[in-house]
Amino acid sequence: YPVARQANDITLHTLWPDRLMISPFKPCCRYVSKAAAKTQMEFEYDGPSMKTEVPGPRSKELTKQLGEMQNVGAINFFCNYEESRGNYLVDVDGNRMLDYRHLLHPYWLSAFVNRPALGIMPPENFPEKLSESLLSVAPSGMSRVQTMACGSCSNENAYKAMFIWYRNKERGHNIPSDEDMSSCMINQSPGCPDLSILSFMGGFHGRTMGCLATTHSKAIHKLDVPSFDWPIAPFPKLKYPLEEFKRENAQEEARCLEEVEDLIVQWRQKGRPVAGIVIEPIQAEGGDNHATPDFFKKLRNIARKHGSAFHVDEVQTGGGATGKFWAHEHWGMDDPADIVSFSKKMLTGGFYHKDELQAYRIFNTWMGDPSKNLFLAEVLNVIRRENLLEEVTRSGKTLLQGLYQLQDQYPNMLSSARGQGTFCAIDIRDDATRNSIILKARDKGVLLGGCGERSIRFRPALVFKEYHVHMFLNVFSDVLAEHN
Repeated sequence: YPVARQANDITLHTLWPDRLMISPFKPCCRYVSKAAAKTQMEFEYDGPSMKTEVPGPRSKELTKQLGEMQNVGAINFFCNYEESRGNYLVDVDGNRMLDYRHLLHPYWLSAFVNRPALGIMPPENFPEKLSESLLSVAPSGMSRVQTMACGSCSNENAYKAMFIWYRNKERGHNIPSDEDMSSCMINQSPGCPDLSILSFMGGFHGRTMGCLATTHSKAIHKLDVPSFDWPIAPFPKLKYPLEEFKRENAQEEARCLEEVEDLIVQWRQKGRPVAGIVIEPIQAEGGDNHATPDFFKKLRNIARKHGSAFHVDEVQTGGGATGKFWAHEHWGMDDPADIVSFSKKMLTGGFYHKDELQAYRIFNTWMGDPSKNLFLAEVLNVIRRENLLEEVTRSGKTLLQGLYQLQDQYPNMLSSARGQGTFCAIDIRDDATRNSIILKARDKGVLLGGCGERSIRFRPALVFKEYHVHMFLNVFSDVLAEHN
């Protein structure tokens, strides 16, 4: 089992699905465990050694580079972790400093080297690795990215960025008043303003406090947790097949858009202006609910008209599963969003944003994990080299066609087959039947997942080929036959 092949397998499996899996291949041999060789001498420097002021020229240069990609206000200097030893921290300008914080005590050295504190002391190659990974697939019109650890904290901090942007716009500058500073310390206005974010029924944006106020997919997520009084708009409920219900679906989308505008006006009148609108290109947890590109284009214009930031949550849809790297690319817009959040298939969390939404107060110690950018860069290389987005489009067409055929074969059990790329779903006649199908499919070697009230969703990997589709459809057909 060649090492090179192993490396590629590991890379591809980082984009393996969480809801549709057909037994992946396994290595044909195992390696005998050996004691790890000692790779470096255990020694410590004999004292500090300063060559420049801190930050030095190299740190300043890297701070400027990184500042073109994300916020750098809290960074002290860039570190050379390879040269740091014991109680001594070495920066990229060769300055050796005695670290009284004990972050580099031998007991903590390995963990510290493996996970740098990006918020204050990122590694030297961080700007370069960001360019190779996240910025190489940045959405249209965006050249800045803020790294985070997960989807929830990505959205949580994106909301904060929208609020800060909105307040700066109201003030006409980004310098808070003394009253702002004092009132925020006791959770009062104007320092803690009465602003809101508009979200959609059926949406899922995370389980942290702010995100929960915009999550409306399952009651169990929100039960017993205090929330904000923020507006909730209806998401279009389209009828399928789409080509047979164009007029009805257009009316439904128009109804929802009208409600969005009404809510924005109502909340402004209530003294809680809508600072931002957040939406998924496909409502995943809520039941794989779709809307047309025309709906999203008009929603984008509504946000612009009312001075609200437009946040597209691509945590579940980003990374290529719809046949395009970002699901919002299907809308065909040059200016699709002000903020785009990501996680899951992207291996790391974070959000892209326009320059004007740069919020210097978005900060925590870790700010994500730079090791994930290394993995992501290799994943992106595989996607490009093996034309996996084209593969997703081909496999997706075959999968959806197969679901249409099964839907025709079992009209009393299946309905509303839908999807983009391999990001597909189908409705089952009731929740009990849906759950039974999922369990029986699992017994036959296929892992499926439910979403919404009675849907089954399909989330295969980017390496899911057409012959995998046929394997799945055969198993799925057998399971359905047992329920008919």
